[in-house]
Amino acid sequence: MIDEGVVDLVTGFRVAEFQHGGDGLTLVAEDGREVTNVGRVFALTGFRPDTGMLRELRIDLDPTLEAVAGIASEIDPNIHSCGSVSATGARELAQPEQGFFIVGVKSYGRAPTFLALTGFEQVRSVAAHLAGDHEAAARNELSLPDTGVCGGSGAFDDNVGSCCAAPQTLQIGARPVTVG
Repeated sequence: MIDEGVVDLVTGFRVAEFQHGGDGLTLVAEDGREVTNVGRVFALTGFRPDTGMLRELRIDLDPTLEAVAGIASEIDPNIHSCGSVSATGARELAQPEQGFFIVGVKSYGRAPTFLALTGFEQVRSVAAHLAGDHEAAARNELSLPDTGVCGGSGAFDDNVGSCCAAPQTLQIGARPVTVG
């Protein structure tokens, strides 16, 4: 759609302000750039995990976060930011269905505190467990930058050591514009 000119892609755009005037809505970035004459804004700020494919398996999810019950208290966004969540591995991610683990962003359910590095550590631990190396599975090999609260802005904060998994994406349109 970008190649066909249906959608304009604007990268590195972090919305600082919405302005409404005679020409419609204008989005102003932190660096001063503007996207003008916007008809609609769709803010993609969250999601709900689709666990439909797991209906026939015995799984244990936290009812509020829809996250793996074994890590829910560690990732609750009311208590933790992505910079304060500790590593989780095979032990915490194991499900009542023998040999079944939920890893990566799906293990976090609706919690927005997921980091790609955390997911890599989860997969490493589960793979070690499945290979029979329980010592490696129990070991924590996650090393996060000591940045405190994660900014949630992915590549925008590379200069300050951000550790978040992905930048926010915004889709805008009378003529759709993807901003991310």
